[in-house]
Amino acid sequence: MNDRASILRSALERRAALVVPGCHDALSARAVESAGFEAVQISGFGVAGSLLGKPDVGLVDMKDVLDITGHIVRAVRIPVMADIDTGGGNAINAAAITERLIEMGVAGVNIEDQVFPKRCGHMEGKQVIPAEEMAGKVRAMADARKRLGRDIVINARTDSYAVLGIEEAIRRANLYLDSGADLAFLDGIGTRSDIERAVRGIHGLLSVNLMDAVTGVKTELIPIPELAAMGVARVSIPVASIMVMHKALKDFFEALRDSPTGILAGETDRITSFKEYTAFVGLPEYRALEREYLPAKENHGHDPC
Repeated sequence: MNDRASILRSALERRAALVVPGCHDALSARAVESAGFEAVQISGFGVAGSLLGKPDVGLVDMKDVLDITGHIVRAVRIPVMADIDTGGGNAINAAAITERLIEMGVAGVNIEDQVFPKRCGHMEGKQVIPAEEMAGKVRAMADARKRLGRDIVINARTDSYAVLGIEEAIRRANLYLDSGADLAFLDGIGTRSDIERAVRGIHGLLSVNLMDAVTGVKTELIPIPELAAMGVARVSIPVASIMVMHKALKDFFEALRDSPTGILAGETDRITSFKEYTAFVGLPEYRALEREYLPAKENHGHDPC
């Protein structure tokens, strides 16, 4: 039983363009949850940037991916969708990782049909594996789910649109759905007309990607209500968290560097207050636990930082 997977599945089956923002760590996942979104997507692009300071070109070890995923699942109550890139190898590797994710309480998982090492879906130079090889990975993941008797939503992503065109992307999406995927993700799809074509041509749930919800990158920015009216099931906005963080950090430290006084006194719009931040991460709850369980001499009533 995986309640969060069931919640995610029900939300997707509405075909109402469920918005699933991306996160790159536990703190950004909590920010997504606190804003009121129903689910959160771990961004491989964001993890590569936050963990290594590197681009999303297959450099992050799968152990690190799983560790970060575990932290995020424990940090929030909403459904979490993991990102395992190409599945860690062949179909056997993908199945083993799926079992790990199910045991962690992950609600959904993205796997893509790129050649390893992969590239971020909106980068140039992508290559895809044979569709039948990807179908084998999806089938192995679905069988792993069945063996454990616990749910996880399998989101099969195809990157074939950019290199082979819309018809092949639709064909692959249907093959992956027939192999046990619950959701088909056409990454990098360019236009409104092609999204409408995909909704008509795919005999299952469709996911699209608006990247950062601001610039659009390779996909035309279409208002969410219009995507819902088309029948799109999920809309991921995966890279916003890491891009927002990068801009905020860059702007702050450049301003600090250029300040004649070396400080930014009174510019409170640049930061969250100490009180607001510590409340957000749960310090008051931990202080309450200290008062409940620690000896009086160890409970001095000051902030432990």
